[in-house]
Amino acid sequence: MGQRAGGERRGNGTAYDLFVSKLRRPLMRPGTVRRSLLIERLARGDTRPIVSVVAPPGYGKTTLLSQWAERNGQAFAWVSVDEADNDPKVLLSYVAEALNAVEPIGGRVFDALAAPASSVPGSVVPRLGSAFASMTAPVTLVLDDVHALRNAEGRAAVAALADHVPRGSRLALAGRDQPPLRVARLRAEGKLLEIGPEDLSLTRGEASALLRNVDLTLGEDEVAELHQRTEGWPVGLYLAALYLKEGGPPGGAGVSFGGGDRLVSEYLEEEFLARISRRQQTFLTRTAVLEQMCGPLCDAVLEQGGSAGMLAGLARSNLLLVPLDRHGQWHRYHHLLRDMLLTRLERQQPDLIPVLRRRAAAWCLRNGLPEQALEYSIAAGDVDAAAGVVERLWLPALRQSRVATIQRWFGWLEQHGGIGEHPMVAVVAAIISAATGRAAEADRWADMVDHWQQHDAARADDPSAEAFAALLRAVLCRHGTGQMRADIDEAARRFLALGLALPVIPLLQGFAHVLSGDPDGGDAYFEDAVSIGDKGGVPEVLAIARCERALIAMARSQWDRAETFAGQARGVLRTAGAEESFATPLVCAVEARIRLHRGDVPAARQTLVSAQRLRPLLTYALPYLAVQARIELAHAHRTLGDLAGARTLMREIDEQLTRRPGLGALADQAQALQAQLAKQGGSSTLGASSLTAAELRLLPLLSTYLPYPEIAAALFLSLHTVKTQARSIYRKLEASTRSQAVTQARDLGLLEG
Repeated sequence: MGQRAGGERRGNGTAYDLFVSKLRRPLMRPGTVRRSLLIERLARGDTRPIVSVVAPPGYGKTTLLSQWAERNGQAFAWVSVDEADNDPKVLLSYVAEALNAVEPIGGRVFDALAAPASSVPGSVVPRLGSAFASMTAPVTLVLDDVHALRNAEGRAAVAALADHVPRGSRLALAGRDQPPLRVARLRAEGKLLEIGPEDLSLTRGEASALLRNVDLTLGEDEVAELHQRTEGWPVGLYLAALYLKEGGPPGGAGVSFGGGDRLVSEYLEEEFLARISRRQQTFLTRTAVLEQMCGPLCDAVLEQGGSAGMLAGLARSNLLLVPLDRHGQWHRYHHLLRDMLLTRLERQQPDLIPVLRRRAAAWCLRNGLPEQALEYSIAAGDVDAAAGVVERLWLPALRQSRVATIQRWFGWLEQHGGIGEHPMVAVVAAIISAATGRAAEADRWADMVDHWQQHDAARADDPSAEAFAALLRAVLCRHGTGQMRADIDEAARRFLALGLALPVIPLLQGFAHVLSGDPDGGDAYFEDAVSIGDKGGVPEVLAIARCERALIAMARSQWDRAETFAGQARGVLRTAGAEESFATPLVCAVEARIRLHRGDVPAARQTLVSAQRLRPLLTYALPYLAVQARIELAHAHRTLGDLAGARTLMREIDEQLTRRPGLGALADQAQALQAQLAKQGGSSTLGASSLTAAELRLLPLLSTYLPYPEIAAALFLSLHTVKTQARSIYRKLEASTRSQAVTQARDLGLLEG
């Protein structure tokens, strides 16, 4: 907690809300045993680019890496991984910030991180990997506690970074189990240095130094016996030293821990806790509900004073309290101690745990830490409190591109019945799902909103939720053009009553008019959307409104005017760092049509490739946009004589219209396009331009080292479907292997890297 890092990034105004403590190597406390032999091996004796430090808790993994950083003259970029990093963009934001602090890595990385719809494997990882590989000065990138990563995309991203370590630099991963690397390949290539429990176990000399450092004097034979019983396990030796310092008999010290968590927990409870005061026991046990702690937070949770002094005393007396800042204010318990304390509390006072967590949540809210408050509310099972904070946090989190985090919050609320009393959560979830290409999810959340409106007779009056519910119905356009027009007009009235002017309202009103065959009326609304949005609106809305004006100008043969609007649309996205968004395929389609009209065929082809990469974001959740963009793209492919590409788009248009019938003028345009394609001769050979949206969605994941079963799980598809799509991709890219397909896709510009 405490101080945060980051600031506004180039061009997009996004504030990365990162904790400085996660980007600093932990402080080395006086008296810590120096691991001289291992440090010498790391710093001088072995220069393999990947370092893996794997051992159970208490072996000093973090201590070793921190001492290495202290000793080495080379720059270190440090990231302490935790549960929040299971959102891959959060993890990679920390990695980018850590590397950027060593040497500027360029704005394109941060642009990809800041775009909610950008692909992690398709854009973020290639850009970050390239930036890492291009660093001019040697650097060691440390990811500590990497075992906390369970997210498949995040683990794959770490594996990819291992392929981008520049000459003279290192990637060091520390954790409790095998790191997310292609270990067998790295071993075979001689690139992996592995350090395990046997390497981290203290020598007899180091054990003797540890005992001296805690002011415990033992004879050589006693040290030897203690070393043998603990098998050199650092935390075991330290706990035994504490036991002896508190007056325990020598024969009872140093049980043969062997690294087992259960044995340590028993030892801590039976020996360590038994030798401290009742007040200290209560303090330790009850504050174990806290992930991190400071004096005022502990006071609030315990409803008593004096916690700062208690923490200071614990920090001075032993190493089981880990400092998190340089001011001695924030701490956390050693994982072994916290696990034992929580187990004890769950056994003795289980009903007290949610009470303590609710107090922690309330304190965090009062002290400007709403996200920490949310996590404590979730841990306490406090649905109403959690829902209230989610409604406050989702927009800042979306601006930080933390879609996976938002989905986790929404999913928890859904599982715990938090939607009925908080319909705005479902509305927001549906809109975010629609904007990020998750059509089935958007429909599912929208069904919940409909159920709230139609079947919850006892629902409380909520004008804001009613307004957004009407807007959502118009956005999804699930019941045709006429209903869309009625829904958006209702939304306009409701938002006017609330005193809110949103540019998306006239944008959708404009679409409703265009779909009804009234482009002139639509153009007036699109102009209003631009006027309102220029005062501070969503960049995608502004870009789409300008594209719609460009299309209307093109229909009037006003090509210069259309080109101006198209340039403004692209400029809005570029300035906002939002070029990877659901608006981009339409922008590309308009640009391609204009470039073909000007006779610039190479530029048009390049634009069509850009549209391909992002086409999967346009689904039936935004049907008018999805169909319109594909119609314009198909016209461009047809002009180029690429019938295979045009017909692939036509099939997707038919699928969209089947799922969302009643799109008025767009359905008529699609019918005319179908007739034109039927008459036109030309090559229908399947190639890269005929990749379907489903195949384009799979393609970035082929560039990772995720096996097909994990890819299938990530895409919510069957393994058979993924394999079938992969074979189709190979055929269209004229590749026979996964790596060949990825290489070919990169050469064509369909993948970065």
